[in-house]
Amino acid sequence: MTSTETTQNALQTRSVKRSAALSSVLAALGITLLKFLTGVLTGSLGMLSEAVHSTIDLVAAAITLFSVQVSDRPADDTHNYGHGKVESLSAFIEAVLMLVSCVWIVAEAVRRIFFHERLSLAFSIWPFAVLLLSMAVDYTRSKKLSRVAHDHQSIALQADAMHFSTDIWSSFAVLVGLSATYAGKQWKIPALQMADPIAALVVAGVILHVTWRLAQQTIDALLDATPSETREKMRRELVRDLRAIDGVLSVDRIRTRRSGSSYFADLTLGLPRNLTFQRSEQITLAATEAVKRHLPGADVVVHSVPKAPLAESVHDRIRAVAARSNLVIHDVTVQQFNHQLHVEQHLEVDETMPLRKAHDLATQLESEIRREIPEISSILTHIESLPATIERPSSQERDRQLEVRLRRAATRFPEILDIHDVFVTRLGPASEQHIQMNCHCTLPDDLPMSRVHAVITALEGEFKLDSPEVDRLLIHPEPATDNRR
Repeated sequence: MTSTETTQNALQTRSVKRSAALSSVLAALGITLLKFLTGVLTGSLGMLSEAVHSTIDLVAAAITLFSVQVSDRPADDTHNYGHGKVESLSAFIEAVLMLVSCVWIVAEAVRRIFFHERLSLAFSIWPFAVLLLSMAVDYTRSKKLSRVAHDHQSIALQADAMHFSTDIWSSFAVLVGLSATYAGKQWKIPALQMADPIAALVVAGVILHVTWRLAQQTIDALLDATPSETREKMRRELVRDLRAIDGVLSVDRIRTRRSGSSYFADLTLGLPRNLTFQRSEQITLAATEAVKRHLPGADVVVHSVPKAPLAESVHDRIRAVAARSNLVIHDVTVQQFNHQLHVEQHLEVDETMPLRKAHDLATQLESEIRREIPEISSILTHIESLPATIERPSSQERDRQLEVRLRRAATRFPEILDIHDVFVTRLGPASEQHIQMNCHCTLPDDLPMSRVHAVITALEGEFKLDSPEVDRLLIHPEPATDNRR
């Protein structure tokens, strides 16, 4: 996805969330005014408690509108992880306000039940009409908010949707309470006069239940608790997918957290210690994609820990020790005599390095190899200079005579199918000229590399016996099916 498409999607998401939050504010404002007016006119505590509940919802909807506007701002130098926590903070404020409303409703209901204060209600059809309208509006906006919250992973809109879905039941409780109270007054049943404050207690219980659930979610988000959607089953599936990636030896740690609609994941993976940087990067990208399949859009950080595979050979262990010291070795040979291992290796050093320093490097490397692999009895290190500068040839042309000699030497090896792309390079002044030859050698596709190396080494020896003036012969082996690579 291009940066332009990403920006457009972000703007569209912000617009949808803001539109849903704004419509929620307008609906809450209208319903709250109607409930307060009806509660004051009728004197119903249940109706007033509903009005208080709706007031809290109105404040919460306003906070939600503000939070979705702020939370979608991109990360900056001050807030490196974005502004998503604003949604969790707004949801926490909602929870506190709802708890305060519960205290007021319960206190007022106790006064009416035990001290019989303000139990007389004026009968009116308006409370029933307002409550039915409120239930219809709450149902519509809770569905819309829930859909938008699910589509865009918004905890603030999810909190609003949860409020308005429970408002339907609290409104129904008040509706039953008012009906029972009016029936008691009409039929002279004193016990039914308590139905209105009891309905208010039911509303308080609903608010308290919602508050508890909301508080748990928001506190977990503010404390960076592992999101509930990434626990247990999803975590097991994620670990399974990560371990299935070729090259991953272990999944040592998975940490996830949520900020608004964004997820952040921190992984620690055990990888073979002899991997190249390029292969490590490929595994990191594969792990990132695996996480994003479970947590779309997540910001993923992968930390790799080098480990020794169970099937690691002695040669790989030796190379790993050299790589750990940032040294380059090649042509590692391991032989076994009398149940002891003897190693030969070639160490590459800068051509300008003094012998003393090069020898110290080789001695230190040998000591570390023996410490890592105690079964090695002896190590012989050939120190080779690695060119550090780009040489400027005085002439570069084909030398037909040398090429003829090379091809003649190649005929002595039945495995060699072809010699091509032969180049001769002459370096330095005529009095001290150095000759270097490069060529491509075609061999059978299925010839083992051990035999390929042996044939090439033998060809180099044969040719240099015939042409001792050549200082260096570099041979590039190629399979018969692709000899022009």
